[in-house]
Amino acid sequence: MKISGSGMVIEALQKEGVKVMYGYPGGAIMNVYDEIYKYKFKHILTRHEQAAIHAADGYARASGEVGVAIVTSGPGFTNAITGLATAYTDSVPMVVISGQVPITMIGTDAFQEIDAVGISRPCVKHNYLVKDVKDLPRILKEAFYIARSGRPGPVHVDIPKDVSAQIGMFEYPQEISLKTYKPHTKGSLKQIKKAIEAISRAKKPILYLGGGIINSGASDLVREFAKLTGIPAVETLMARGVLGDKNPLLLGMLGMHGNYASNMAMSEADLMIALGPRFDDRVTGRLDEFAKHAKIIHVDIDPSSIGKLVDIDYPIVGDLSNVVTQMLDLAKDKINPVDYEGWRALLKRYDEIHPLGYDNNSDKLKPQWVIQRVGEILGEKAVISTDVGQHQMWTAQFYPFSYPRQFITSGGLGTMGFGFPAAMGAAEAKPDKVSINITGDGSILMNIQELMTSVEHKIPVINIILNNNYLGMVRQWQTFFYDKRYAETDLSTQPDFVKLSESFGGIGYRVETKEEFDKALQDAIKQKKVAMIDVVVDRLENVLPMVPAGGTLYNMMLEYKDQS
Repeated sequence: MKISGSGMVIEALQKEGVKVMYGYPGGAIMNVYDEIYKYKFKHILTRHEQAAIHAADGYARASGEVGVAIVTSGPGFTNAITGLATAYTDSVPMVVISGQVPITMIGTDAFQEIDAVGISRPCVKHNYLVKDVKDLPRILKEAFYIARSGRPGPVHVDIPKDVSAQIGMFEYPQEISLKTYKPHTKGSLKQIKKAIEAISRAKKPILYLGGGIINSGASDLVREFAKLTGIPAVETLMARGVLGDKNPLLLGMLGMHGNYASNMAMSEADLMIALGPRFDDRVTGRLDEFAKHAKIIHVDIDPSSIGKLVDIDYPIVGDLSNVVTQMLDLAKDKINPVDYEGWRALLKRYDEIHPLGYDNNSDKLKPQWVIQRVGEILGEKAVISTDVGQHQMWTAQFYPFSYPRQFITSGGLGTMGFGFPAAMGAAEAKPDKVSINITGDGSILMNIQELMTSVEHKIPVINIILNNNYLGMVRQWQTFFYDKRYAETDLSTQPDFVKLSESFGGIGYRVETKEEFDKALQDAIKQKKVAMIDVVVDRLENVLPMVPAGGTLYNMMLEYKDQS
């Protein structure tokens, strides 16, 4: 059929099974918005383009589907860049469509013109500038294919206004085959056999679980492999929920704010089985001391990630679902979980010596208690989003995550302002769950305008603000490493978050005691409206353990002693 380029966009979204998109209209993208109106396609108008990208990101992380967002040219697109970079660093499948000035005006410094493909190139998996409407169906098909295949990531499609208005033949490709892009999904059987042999010889193996497991849908297989082999495991920030907190083999999160047993396990292991991590600096600490006693098996679908930061002894390129399935078949006759009893007992002892904890006897409300309490009340009934800072690390440490895609957070880029719009997307993806955004009094203000979006579209996100009147993580570093020179981190001047929420049409609570918090949370769940629970917590509480930047995992700060 012959339709406009704008009509092709909506037809393609329907063929790709897209249920909702997020965005903000403007001059260069108006033709597409006219088709959204005609088609009655579900679109959620955010109040800022950055929030549109984060909402699509949250939807993708919670659902496993490709998130879609649409913005206009110029400032509309530059506002979207932070969201693209956030998704790119965490390998989130998204297609972001932007409007562009007409082709004849590109390069003339036209009104709201910006080199969108040039700007987006460093922070997307791939991008396109559509120059002819006849190319648009193929480009859109390729965009979705590239976004979801291999190592997932955001793809940017920039459509000039005259191309969106052109009439062309819409023939949507059934399949895509790109000569220069063919992800390798099956691991080398030879390498997998070598890896299993190495595991069978190891005395102190450790499973190092990364976000790639969730992207590949391999969590159940990894749980089965851990149970079969009896090998203890640690999770990265992006892998929380892979094993589930009740799994006796899970030591916890490792890294800069990982627990003692996890970091010591990595430091003393003689074999590391790395499944889908990227060896981030917040995990490794000082590279020359990272797991220096261990041989390393690394499984990843992205060959560029293998050996990028550390030397790998057994590299395996492939999709984790396929590789772990093969590993399970070979491990049944090769590995006996009894062999690691002593190793597991040692790690259990480490956890007993320095358990993850906090002072719960204080008369001040502790942020860790708030997070634990949310877990006790909601548990697996909630999908948890966070912003970035102390509250993010406490959530990773203390919330009892029980399944993959339950934890939505900005790991690689560390984007403040991510949590609220991402929780909106998660609420849309998981309507049967309670969408909770755990945030700070600094982060929440960065996309506070999304209260209006949530009210208009009846998105019942519960924002729990751990309010310490500080940019908490920056204040913590200033306390530890800058002699308490609190430069521009005091947030004592704040809005009334209760009145602010109510002014948009939401509900609000301010709590200072455990009893008040329980009552507020239960009421917010019952109300099913966007809510803000402003929780007054201990101002000077620190996230511990902590590995100082550039330090070693085995040399953690387990407590802070005030020397003043």
